[in-house]
Amino acid sequence: MNIQNVMVVGAGQMGAGIALVCARSGYQVYLFDESKEAQQRGYAQIEKILEKDVTKDKISETEKNQALNRITLANEIKEVGNCDMAIEAVVENMNVKMSVFQELDKYAPSHAILASNTSSLPITEVAAVTNRPQQVIGMHFMNPVPIMKLVEIIRGLETSDETYQFVHEMSESLGKSTVEVRDFPGFVANRVLMPMINEAVYTVFEGVASPQDVDQVMKLGMNHPMGPLQLADFIGLDTCLYIMEVLHEGFGDSKYRPCPLLRQYVKAGRLGKKVGRGFYTYD
Repeated sequence: MNIQNVMVVGAGQMGAGIALVCARSGYQVYLFDESKEAQQRGYAQIEKILEKDVTKDKISETEKNQALNRITLANEIKEVGNCDMAIEAVVENMNVKMSVFQELDKYAPSHAILASNTSSLPITEVAAVTNRPQQVIGMHFMNPVPIMKLVEIIRGLETSDETYQFVHEMSESLGKSTVEVRDFPGFVANRVLMPMINEAVYTVFEGVASPQDVDQVMKLGMNHPMGPLQLADFIGLDTCLYIMEVLHEGFGDSKYRPCPLLRQYVKAGRLGKKVGRGFYTYD
């Protein structure tokens, strides 16, 4: 199968980033979001990134326009019928994702691959609501998508070798490096990262150190480019909490118990950079 047309479902930061790298790599992209406002914001984000690349002489004005011309704002999810592949990038909620996959399975051509950008949820469970579980796979891009080189490819219980190979080759065509991961909660990236963030929150909760000092230890002592609490703010504290809950439920191990302070911040609406306040305050 030759993948030419790709639908990206969800036009938030991740979805817009995925649409951008696909379009820049020569794929025809259908960008869909139930919220037309979110869809327009996503497209504007893509334009802004491409314009910045032109300013920095990374690409030409012609290359920018070619990339934009490869992106179609889809009015309905039914337009996946024109596509060889769909990549879902909606909110990290199993019920929402299953609903999206049921729709994609209903309207996508029989040969189409259905991928999820989930960062923690089981691919096998998502695949089970479709009539093509062998063609369902996890394709976890890192944030920000246009910059970060890694894609975790997660095989569900029924994912075929052929589907894996297609997604592996497509990821490489986007300029990404891949790792193959088994379908366990959190996969690799978030199974390692989120407990570190959660433990950093505990050190603040228990009064061991301030957020600034915790981050300073990890940056200067461990050579991390960004401290775990600042990173949590960038990811979104609600997303961090949700992933910790997935890990805690999936493994049943108390070491994945979300810190009470993380829950408190989320309940207070202190979700991080996207709302202007988390462990730090942002303009």
